[in-house]
Formats: sequence, structure tokens, C-alpha cells
Amino acid sequence: MLPFWAPGQTQRTVSKQLEGDMKEREIRGLIEQVRSGEISRRSFVRGMMSVGLTAPMAGMMLAHSGVAHAQPTSGYKPTQAGGGGTLKVLQWQSATMLNPHLAVGLADQHSSSAFYEPLASWDEDGNLVPILAAEVPTLENGGLSEDGLTVTWKVKQGVTWHDGAPFTVDDCLFTAEFLADPEVSASTIKSYQGLTFERLDDFSFRLTFPKPTPFWADPFVGIAGAILPKHLFSEYKGVAAREAPMNMKPIGTGPYIVREFVPGDLVLADANPNYHEPNRPYFDALEIKGGGDAVSAARAVLQTGDYDFTWNLSIGDDILTSLSEGGAGEPVIVASALIEFISLNHTDPRTEVDGEYSSVATEHPAFKDKAVRQALSYLVDRKSIGDFIYGQAGVETGNFLVGPPRYVSENTNWEFNIQKAIDTLEAAGWSAGAGGVREKDGVKLSFLYQTSTNPQRQKTQAVVKQACAEAGIELELKAIAGSIYFSSDPGNPDTFTRFMADMEEYASPMQQPDPGNLMYNYHSSQVPTKANNYLLRNVPRYRNPEYDALWEQSAVELDPVKRAEQLIALNDLLVGDVAVVPVVARQFVAGKNLALVAPTTAWAGFLSLVKDWYIDA
Repeated sequence: MLPFWAPGQTQRTVSKQLEGDMKEREIRGLIEQVRSGEISRRSFVRGMMSVGLTAPMAGMMLAHSGVAHAQPTSGYKPTQAGGGGTLKVLQWQSATMLNPHLAVGLADQHSSSAFYEPLASWDEDGNLVPILAAEVPTLENGGLSEDGLTVTWKVKQGVTWHDGAPFTVDDCLFTAEFLADPEVSASTIKSYQGLTFERLDDFSFRLTFPKPTPFWADPFVGIAGAILPKHLFSEYKGVAAREAPMNMKPIGTGPYIVREFVPGDLVLADANPNYHEPNRPYFDALEIKGGGDAVSAARAVLQTGDYDFTWNLSIGDDILTSLSEGGAGEPVIVASALIEFISLNHTDPRTEVDGEYSSVATEHPAFKDKAVRQALSYLVDRKSIGDFIYGQAGVETGNFLVGPPRYVSENTNWEFNIQKAIDTLEAAGWSAGAGGVREKDGVKLSFLYQTSTNPQRQKTQAVVKQACAEAGIELELKAIAGSIYFSSDPGNPDTFTRFMADMEEYASPMQQPDPGNLMYNYHSSQVPTKANNYLLRNVPRYRNPEYDALWEQSAVELDPVKRAEQLIALNDLLVGDVAVVPVVARQFVAGKNLALVAPTTAWAGFLSLVKDWYIDA
């Protein structure tokens, strides 16, 4: 580590200066030391990470203060594009559409990132790097304003869409207008609503936020930033958006061009011969195969070598270790802020209102009683689930917001206590009825608990069911294929956003190094409904005016310490109301061919850096 620090400075020195309240004066003093060369940029970033900020957030803090943006060094070795054959990716939770803005499942967004690109994204070290932008906006280059209100983007020249049409700033402005339209029902609408734009010329524009914005790298960045071609999507505005053929056969700017797409099964693509980065892509073709499960995916990469890469290996440590002995591939753990949790439906999944179940016009007959929700929380044995089901890929937690560490609450607690669950229910008047199932006023504690087909989730369901039975709660378990459960099809009754059950389990990732958007998912305005094609993410239909007001304060708070306190308070409200039951904080586990160099980040789609993948013989 020593070569990274300036003379007399170590990571411990910087960390010590940052401990405690992390006061603005102290942070500014350290930034000035970076500017003067007294400490290195890397020591500052690592010091900030040691007290709970992500590398991207520390880097953006330096950028806002006028310190030159880091220029990531690329280890990419190929000296020409092509020659690598077919890159074979196994995505067992397969894609059902290839437009990231209309997708609700991660599988769709991951696959889309090989074809549609943003202006900028995050690299594997957490640096913000330009993709379709000519440069990353900073205070130094005039791209950022000191008041947190404006961002000026300059886009690359000479870039073409897959059909040969030129890419210009008009595509960016159109994308923002298109996605901000509520009739489109984009899952990324929050990133673009309320913004105004000024076209400066063919290759630059200015974005203005309605209020000071602490995290500006949201619109046009990462998964939410994928740019759509104006000349094609302009015919599919509003409610017609879902009819656009480019949802299934993208015309993007990415390194690969779709040749064939079979929803829920297969994506075949060829290298883009006119890609805008030199000597890329290395592979001549891309195959993304869906189906199967995490164990078969791990076997195909780690043991038999039939595929080069797979993502989200949600399997036990013992199986992962055994398959790795096959010698064809190796597991890779990608740090993230991923929470595995159980959503409790605050509406009634069995009552139809205007053609919609789980409507906000109803309330759940049992979960409207907080005592029932609290009892369920006592019946989840998080430690056993973490230790024996997830192993190194999962740590038990009582928090929904599990990272970056600066935002992890110390105010919450959890316990596995069957007797306390029984006492809580008894005190609330839920008494044992026929078959030992508790009931009150004609309502039985008999619930449908659903999740995707996944060995770890089925084991978790079994653990929870057994504990619930001892407390007089009856659970019916349902496992749904991932390609269906995470589908973006609004007509599919088994998707997790339709929530045609009482309880359901899934993981919610933070797709950018700031918790604002993750916590916005539980704002009252984000309830998935028939009117918005069930694309929004307040899946439990949680509505709390106090939560809404606090989130709105956090959205404009520029002081990082105050904002952290607000985001922690949001976590505490969500957990305290038992809107959700956190289970384990997960890490992403991928598997790759031993010779494959595959930069991967948890802050964007796992294929967002596929342009930089190659085989190192």
C-alpha cells in the first residue's frame, strides 16, 4: 500500500482525520491537501471509503471541489477489434425485453447494457467514466455549477447508431423528454422528471435541476442513462412506447448488434463494426443464454467450461467450492449494497378493484395490524439463513439500507424469537383456531409466500415456514421461474411487482453509489399499478406521509452529513413500520472463465463494461 500514499501520509492518517462527525471543514481541508499534492487522490478516496463512502462518491466530491477528475488507466490489451470468437454468457434469469427503461427486472437491464449506452457509467473501481460523453463534467472543465443546479454535457462526435444514423445531442434531449412522460410508464422516470434542458449545439447541452441536487450523476448515467435513438422512438411516444420494435431488437450505439432475440431464452448478437472506441470489441459475437438455475449455471462455467461468464450465483459455499475444483473457471465476488428481503403486502391481493388486485384502494386484512408484521419479523432466523444458506455471499441484517457503510443505521435491531412472536400475537388478540392457525374477527393468519426459483430462496422459505408454524401462522410456498417472476410484462400475474401474494422475497440492488433512488422506491408515488404497467418499485404498496416528506428533504440536501442522517432515518421508518423484513446483506457472485478478463461493476449492468472484455492467453 505504501507507494500509493504521499510522504508522511497513510490511509490510517486520512481515516483518522475523517472519523467522528466528518465535518465539512475537515473534509475541505483534506480536499485541499489532495489539490496541493500533500496526499494522493487514492489515499483520500480510500480514507473516505474506510468511514463509509463509496469510491464514486469520494471521487465526485473531489470533482465538485475542482480537483481534476481521475483518468482511469485501462489494462485492455487487444490491439485490434475482433478475433475473439463468441463470448458465451449464461444468464439463468433470462431477459424478456431489451429496453432498460421499460424493464422492471434486472435480467432485462443487464442484457440491455450491451446494446444501449449512457453518456457515462461506473467502472469496476467506482470511477465515473465517459461512454458516449466526450468527458465527465467537473467544476474544473465548466461542466458542473457550484450551486448544484446545472450540468453541462459534451457528447462524442462521430458516433453512429447500429443502423448508421448519426448520434447527436438531440438523441439525449429526446430520451429525457420521452422518459419523463408518465404515459410511457418508464421505470427510470424519476431520473428525468422536473429537469429542463438547453441545447447549446449539436454536441453539447445543459441540464438544470429544479433544486440543488447532491447526486447529479443520475440522468444519463448508468442503467438509467441509456440513450434511445430519436429517429426511431419518436414514432412511439406515450402509451405507444411498449409497441416499439426496438424494445425487442435494440438499435443502440453499444459494442454488439442484436441478430436474434428469443424472450426468456436467448440473445444472439454480432460485434458492432463501427463501434466508437478503438480496438473494441474483442469478441466477434455475443451469446446470452437464459434458463436453468444458479447451480447449473455455475457448473457450466466453473466445472465444464461450456460458458465463459455467469452472474448471480446464489448458491451455497460448499457447492461453489466443489464446482470450482473443476478447473475451468473461478468465482468472483463483486462488492455491492444488495439486500435480500421479504416484502409484506399492505394491500389485499385477493380483492379486485377496477380490474386490479393488490390495489391501493384496499388494505391487507391481517397486515394492517402491525403486531402481525412484527411477529413475522421475529420468525425470520436471519443468522441461520446467512450462515448456512448464503455463506460468504450473505450477512444477516435488520436494515434495508445496507450500504454504503456511512448510511447503515445503528438504531435498528432484530432477533429470532418464536416465543416473542407468540406473545405479540396473543396480546393483539390473534388466538389459535382450527388446526392451530391463529385468527381474529374471521381473518386467519394463512398467507401465500412467493419468490423466484432459486435454491437459496427455497431454503429460506422452508426455514421461515417452519418457524411460522410453531407460532400459529400457516404459509403456502410458491416458487416462480425467474424469467416470469422478474418479467416486465404487465399482463403477467406472477411478476413480483404485481404482487398477487401476501409475502414475497427478492433482492433489491442499489444501482448507483448513492442511496437516494433506492429509498425513493418506497415513496407513496412509486406504487406499481395497472395505470403505470406495474413498472414502479414500491412493491409492498407502503404509504407513509412522514417517509415521503423526509425523502423529499434528502433529495435537496447538499450537506453530506445531514443527508446521511436523513437516509438513515428513512431506513429506520421502513424497518420500524415492518413494511419489509430484511434478511441478509448480499454480495454479487459471478463465475468466469479463468482466462477471461471481465471488468464488472455492481453500480451498472454486469454487461455495461463488456466492451472491455477479452481473453488473456
